[in-house]
Amino acid sequence: MIPKTSSAIQNPSAEQYLPSYKIALLILAILYFMLGFITVLNDTLVPFFKDGFNLSYAQSSLVQFYFYLTYGLISIPAGKVVDRIGYKNGMVLGFCIAAFGTLLFYPASVFHEYGLFLGALFVIAIGIVLLQVSANPYITILGPAKSAASRLTFIQGVGSLGTTLAPIFGAQFILARVVEQGSASSVLVKPYLVIGSGLFLIGIIIFSIKLPVVKVIQNEGSQLVQRLTTIEVIQRFPNLKFGIFALFMYVGAEVGIGTYLTNYIADRLSITESSASFYLSYYWGGMLVGRFLGAFFLQRFQSTRVLFVVSFIAALLVLSSIIGQGHFSVWCMVLAGLCNSIMFATIFSLSIAGLGNNTGTASGLLSTAIVGGAMMTYLQGVLKDGYSWEAAFVLPILSYVVIMCFSVYLSSSYQRQRQ
Repeated sequence: MIPKTSSAIQNPSAEQYLPSYKIALLILAILYFMLGFITVLNDTLVPFFKDGFNLSYAQSSLVQFYFYLTYGLISIPAGKVVDRIGYKNGMVLGFCIAAFGTLLFYPASVFHEYGLFLGALFVIAIGIVLLQVSANPYITILGPAKSAASRLTFIQGVGSLGTTLAPIFGAQFILARVVEQGSASSVLVKPYLVIGSGLFLIGIIIFSIKLPVVKVIQNEGSQLVQRLTTIEVIQRFPNLKFGIFALFMYVGAEVGIGTYLTNYIADRLSITESSASFYLSYYWGGMLVGRFLGAFFLQRFQSTRVLFVVSFIAALLVLSSIIGQGHFSVWCMVLAGLCNSIMFATIFSLSIAGLGNNTGTASGLLSTAIVGGAMMTYLQGVLKDGYSWEAAFVLPILSYVVIMCFSVYLSSSYQRQRQ
């Protein structure tokens, strides 16, 4: 019997729908692979456009700025769309929009206009936002609530294979093939057309298969039977309010490090950007390994404690990198990816805990916080242009400190509830 004070998940029985769950998890893993691949490929576009259009660091960071700005503009409306059309249709729509955005790389290449490329990335990002808003809550409610963080971390771990391969793909098929500014844009057409075709195909496959229908329902005595407005959701749930800020800072740190890592390593080791880009695969590969390890630890230890430990270590690694030299400095920054691995899933799952019928709205709000990847990355570019790499990477350190505070706050809150 389920206690009346808790929310229940209306899941089909495991025996009846186990094959469907396996298919659903496989689809979600493929979704995250493509999501990670496209997002991290932007890290290759930043140095590519910087050289191809003779841009400053701040100007080249507009690749990330406009991509992640979409989360701030679209996430809340996307959450409402997902509430109406469902998780599956939200994923299909997201894949189709992202595929259309990749096609826009062709006219942008023909005219060799940086602004057109930014517009194409903006459209791709709209599709990515829909995928995030649809998939994240779907994963968390596709099973027991107590293992939500572990489940989301595991699926993201499978998807991290895309983030690991993207820098290698970018170095081989984009950075290594740039010869002169006038022909640089044409290098992007074939890779993105191939990516777009894959996105469209996956969308068709998802549309044609049957996925489990999972709904959040309320038990008698629950205070969350009615659906709340966006403002009411923020006001009533402090874990969501603090979680939005923590996720904003986390994405800023993750994206900021990934965006500038190629240029940072090239300067630190005095090597070409094409060679330095391979280190980027180790950064994202660390997240791949860390997510599988994290799924193990999150099942055995309190998620707030795990979050505190990894954010503390990440802050130390970035600090060691900016005060260190040579390969020691480089590997400290690369290893931050290992710590980043479980942060998004853990912050997300802790933030939506107990929101019941308002999970879709909360997912939209949390996805809005991903705009931190735009704001923080641009600020890092400004600091690098005006000062140094050391000044620019102070921002990720501050981000990890905020995440540490978030974990301490939730731990204290849980202890008060038990008393």
